[in-house]
Amino acid sequence: MNELNTTLLQPFQYEFFIRGIIVAILVGGVNGLLGVYVVLRGMSYIGHGLSHAVFGGAVVSHMLNINIYIGALLWGLISSIAINRVSRSGKVRADAAIGIISTTGFAVGVFLISSTRSFTRNFEALLFGNILGITYLDMIVIAVVSIVVVAFFLLFNRIMLFTIFDRETAKVYGVRTDAVDFVFSILLAIVVIATMNAIGVTLLAAVIVAPAISARLLTNNFTKMLILSTVIGAITAFAGMYVSFLFDSASGATIVLFSASVFGIVILYRVHKQLHRRVIHKHMHKWDHEHH
Repeated sequence: MNELNTTLLQPFQYEFFIRGIIVAILVGGVNGLLGVYVVLRGMSYIGHGLSHAVFGGAVVSHMLNINIYIGALLWGLISSIAINRVSRSGKVRADAAIGIISTTGFAVGVFLISSTRSFTRNFEALLFGNILGITYLDMIVIAVVSIVVVAFFLLFNRIMLFTIFDRETAKVYGVRTDAVDFVFSILLAIVVIATMNAIGVTLLAAVIVAPAISARLLTNNFTKMLILSTVIGAITAFAGMYVSFLFDSASGATIVLFSASVFGIVILYRVHKQLHRRVIHKHMHKWDHEHH
């Protein structure tokens, strides 16, 4: 028993692992929180698009010997602006605009890597996530971003809700819904950039969406949904990061698998609950029929 406890607690002896766990909890929580707004607004494709688009900026920054966060941020902002401009024109659907812009950004990164073949390993963490890639800078960046995101939604929660559930009425009351969409896209881009090193750009969209969908299936109450999604995101990220260390697997993939597992369990719970209700309804109907 003592040996088992020693084995399970062994990862916490390493400083880099503790950094990774702290970042994982912050990443899971902030993506879970943001994911609720993404899912309710039907913007899941934007999270997927931006997570791929910023990869090109990160690669270009590396080639120019600039911090990858700078290039990724600029690329993310440009992508957000381009997506909003194209989708607002009405001539091209938002999902089509995101598909073109995000794929182009990702293709630029892949093209540069495949052409030089000199720094492929440097971007494995960005693509798939890696606990060994977590640095003090990552921890500071995600902590600051988490504070900014929470503060934003505390201050502008009513405006966000108004825009989500009654867009036309919000416009009548003077809410600039297009500006809200733009700011939200920028915020999403910043979260994607801050968390890409821990999760990986190819998997990040699932971490944003999965906890929120699971929470949505469990409750219709918005506040409960926010809390549930944040907690699910934090717990699955913690579990994924911990297991990725034990099995020497990619942290991003492991976290996504835990998120998907929770989603699967929630689906099974919903199905079981519906079947149980049908059985009860059937028996009640039969009882009423027999006694009348």
